[in-house]
Amino acid sequence: MTTGWKGVFPAVTTQFNEDLSVDLTATQRVQDALVNDGVNGLIVMGTCGENNSLDPDEKRTILKAAVEVVSGRVPVVTGVSEFDTRRAVAYARDAEKLGADGLMLLPAMVYVPKPEELIAHFRTVAEATSLPIMLYNNPPAYRVNIGVDVLKVLADVPNIKAVKESAPDPRRFTDLINEFGDRFDIFAGLDDVALEGLMLGAKGWVSGLTSAFPQESVQLVAAAERGDWEEARKIYRWFMPLLHLDAEHDLVQSIKLAEQIMGRGSERVRLPRLPLSGARRAEVTAMVEKAAATRPSKIRQAA
Repeated sequence: MTTGWKGVFPAVTTQFNEDLSVDLTATQRVQDALVNDGVNGLIVMGTCGENNSLDPDEKRTILKAAVEVVSGRVPVVTGVSEFDTRRAVAYARDAEKLGADGLMLLPAMVYVPKPEELIAHFRTVAEATSLPIMLYNNPPAYRVNIGVDVLKVLADVPNIKAVKESAPDPRRFTDLINEFGDRFDIFAGLDDVALEGLMLGAKGWVSGLTSAFPQESVQLVAAAERGDWEEARKIYRWFMPLLHLDAEHDLVQSIKLAEQIMGRGSERVRLPRLPLSGARRAEVTAMVEKAAATRPSKIRQAA
């Protein structure tokens, strides 16, 4: 029943030109660089990919380009973040035709569903595709919790295979594993609870800050996988000030600014988002520059 997915799956950014049209070449360059740095998969057009700022045609073009540049080296999982179930079904079907390896399925945007509506949305999309699906649970962001009760009803849907858990409470990992065993592949989905999730049995980490520091992210998960908790804690403690950014309202702007400082991408974002400015920009810049200057010695020597 499992996907076989594990390790680090960065939620990659979508790159824009100065006029804020999609810069497909730069987006592919970001994706290719992450794969070359050793990540285990890509999440394309999640929150950090500004999914809901993209037109339907742009989404399909970006996905097609991602599949082409990755060329089978790692799984390409695309976000399904739509305003209603009809649009989600249409995108899921197109994503399968375009060569995606899986879907990260969100609740329908804006409307806050009752549990039976949430179940109907997920089941309907799953039945429209044969692709493996990762459900995305983020109660603070989407005001709905994919609880144990919901997952129990969906456990008979064969292609719902994974859960990205972004609730800030690490007890969720143990509760889900206690309830379902290995029925679902659990991924840590909030950067500053990532090591806790891995320690408690998560198979992998869907990460935002990996886009700026991929080598450190790969090393962190590798240390956890081999049980080297001293090394894992060392990297995690160094990383934590930046990882906290993933839990903030302006996470997309912060992550893209970090990418730009590290020479990996541009900070351009689409309205209504604006690039960071003033004191916040100075604060994040200082954090990234400090992290870059104090990278763990093993990572710095390998870079």
